Amino acid sequence: MVVEIILAVIFMIPLYAFFIWTYNCPEDSFLFGKRWQFKEEPEVSPNVVRYLKFASIVAMIGTPIVIFSIFFKQAIFGLTLMAFIFVIVIGAFIIFTGESN
Repeated sequence: MVVEIILAVIFMIPLYAFFIWTYNCPEDSFLFGKRWQFKEEPEVSPNVVRYLKFASIVAMIGTPIVIFSIFFKQAIFGLTLMAFIFVIVIGAFIIFTGESN
């Protein structure tokens, strides 16, 4: 079981690097592999930038909860997952109803 946790942490490192990159450079991550389709520099909507930042934060918080809840069958992780889903719903409501600048 310890080996499985160590492997999960090792495999989560590149995943976290991707999420951090997506949060810091949402335009670049959104257009990754798609720039060849445009003749000029495309403009990314502020709503897309807010959505990508929200999605990367949710993924950074939720990935360890889900992965470690697979390894540990305790009631605390079920409670944590329910609280995390509540945070996702409230955050999505704020993101999608917010005014764009």
